[in-house]
Amino acid sequence: MDATPRDIADLIGYWENAAGDREAVRCGERSWTWTQWAQRIRRNAAGLLAEGLKPGDRVAYLDKNDPGCLETTLACALLGTANAVPNFRLAAPEIAYVIKDAEAKLLFVGAEFLPLVQRIRDELTTVEKVIVVGGTDDEYEGWLAAHEPLDTTREAQPDECFLQLYTSGTTGFPKGAMLTHTGMTAHSQATAADAHIDANAHVMVAMPLFHVGGSSFALTGLYFGARIVVVRELDPVSFLDELVAEQITHVFVVPAVLGFLVQVPGVADRDYAHLKAMIYGASPMPLPLLRRCLELFPTDFYQVYGMTEASGAVTSLGPAEHRDRANDHRLASAGKAAPGVELAVVDPLTGEHLGPDATGEVWVRTRQLMAGYWHKPEASREALVAEGWLRSGDVGQLDADGYLYISDRVKDLIISGGENIYPAEIERVLVEHPDVAEVAVIGVPDERWGEVPKAIVVASTEAPEAEKLLAHCHDQLASFKCPKSVEFVAALPRNPTGKVLKRELRAPYWPAEDVTR
Repeated sequence: MDATPRDIADLIGYWENAAGDREAVRCGERSWTWTQWAQRIRRNAAGLLAEGLKPGDRVAYLDKNDPGCLETTLACALLGTANAVPNFRLAAPEIAYVIKDAEAKLLFVGAEFLPLVQRIRDELTTVEKVIVVGGTDDEYEGWLAAHEPLDTTREAQPDECFLQLYTSGTTGFPKGAMLTHTGMTAHSQATAADAHIDANAHVMVAMPLFHVGGSSFALTGLYFGARIVVVRELDPVSFLDELVAEQITHVFVVPAVLGFLVQVPGVADRDYAHLKAMIYGASPMPLPLLRRCLELFPTDFYQVYGMTEASGAVTSLGPAEHRDRANDHRLASAGKAAPGVELAVVDPLTGEHLGPDATGEVWVRTRQLMAGYWHKPEASREALVAEGWLRSGDVGQLDADGYLYISDRVKDLIISGGENIYPAEIERVLVEHPDVAEVAVIGVPDERWGEVPKAIVVASTEAPEAEKLLAHCHDQLASFKCPKSVEFVAALPRNPTGKVLKRELRAPYWPAEDVTR
């Protein structure tokens, strides 16, 4: 038997044969061995075939974290179809956009989101069938049971998309990143090598599965035969209780979650001897919080930097750097390139590769990269450039030792509690309000979420009301994207070519701060 599965599709049979009686997945009171879970995945695949899905088709799975989403992703990996996973935190029009964009033929929906789907059902013109997951009206378990496990599977193609995760863009509309067997296998191998994940690991999947930090981290654990514990919703006290009760060895969270955890009464009184790796990323980490975590959790810390388009993490700052007092300036870095990853800092205008400590756009070259954006060839060409490089859209520097420092965002991205928020999405909604002549959205500091959106508005009426603008946003956008405040100004600062100078708008709110990226 080979040392590892060939690809994501192969992991199911590989671990069924190698560890069939061992627990593979747990979520709350539900759990399955590898043999049991493999049968569920093959029933799901048989069901997808029975619903008429063919290679290249998409399904969608709208729910909070549930093993059924991973079952569907792996079933798609067997068939050549792809699971498109919408962000359940989005507003109804945004969810409708994602499902329509994916051209999903089948929609799995968690029971608590069924009323939302019923409201937008007429807009979901490609969806031929909706299957309810969970609750008193659960249809998913019966649907699985109605199909005999698929006993033959096609050989997966290396660059075939089996998972489609949506990332927002500067146009204001989400883009479906097509993640492949090659990319996800390479990511799994790199992440496991760095964080020492193997078949003896107990991996907690606490990030949402619509996020690359959720699905990719889960698939990394599964690829190496680890036992994974899926957390449906993250409650700080329950999280810590489960961390101990399930003897978790590896977990990935965003800094905002760590901020909640350190405030739990008695957090220091639990036994964390089993915990081998606390991995964090996806948003800025305040150094005071990081130092508090280093005191509380006697484990190895890893900071990672990555993106959906690269199947997850592309850099890592490891345990040695986290506890190296002599070089603690490196805590402000995103670490070094992960195994199999090349980094470059490039002049975004000329494409010239720059030397150490020069500031430019961060480019990434690795086998982990997506196949492109679904049905968006122009955006794909802009992101995936010559010689296999991906443009990250982030501004940074590489020092002489290979440590990457992220200093800004080429695309003015706001990262709030680990969620990516593009100002263009909010600006597109606000400019439709009759009281708004012009608007620029920026990120401002927030103690709880790291940063939150703020709208700078040039009004078109004499007595604009901030409350009305905020209410307008809440009607159109997910709550986490909505501005938390509005400031009215006479004019927006611009350069000679007319571009709004967002750096000037941000300057009063962002003095030099003690934060990492």
